[in-house]
Amino acid sequence: MTPPVTRLAALDDAEELAACLTRNRAFLSPWEPVRADAYFTAAGQRAVLAESLDLYARGVMVPLLITDGAGRIAGRLSVNNVILGAFRSASLGYWVAEEAGGRGLATAAVAEAVRLAFDDMGLHRLEAGTLLHNVASQGVLRRNGFTPFGVAPRYLRIAGRWQDHVLFQLLNDAREDPAVP
Repeated sequence: MTPPVTRLAALDDAEELAACLTRNRAFLSPWEPVRADAYFTAAGQRAVLAESLDLYARGVMVPLLITDGAGRIAGRLSVNNVILGAFRSASLGYWVAEEAGGRGLATAAVAEAVRLAFDDMGLHRLEAGTLLHNVASQGVLRRNGFTPFGVAPRYLRIAGRWQDHVLFQLLNDAREDPAVP
């Protein structure tokens, strides 16, 4: 059996995560919001992780780390904005370090997140958005069964400006249990 490429983030990951982000700052900058310098420090990541773990404890987010074959941090994936009730949906956000790209880690991580969201959390729908020109990320989503359903104008402030995104979704048609609250 293939070992998982994701694991739950922990406060102790702050230093390694900050180092990974620092190494990949230029590579990630076209795909991410503009970040203050403090974000790339261990203290900054400890604060981000603490907030993420608080949201996890409240059931509205699952902060995962993407790891390489040796267990080193190679990216991050979050199941965000978890809404239960009649909606039972969440959104995915992820990135993979430049040195880990092209090895299938993002595809495997999204597959694990889909299993978590649908099998463990009982969600009905996952959504993810990519910049219009982010063909690599669109490929990750398509390989995991996501389909595009629209374009959101000026959806997120990425690289310092509001940018359009292609929206993708994946429905959990295998679980149509009306008894799920």
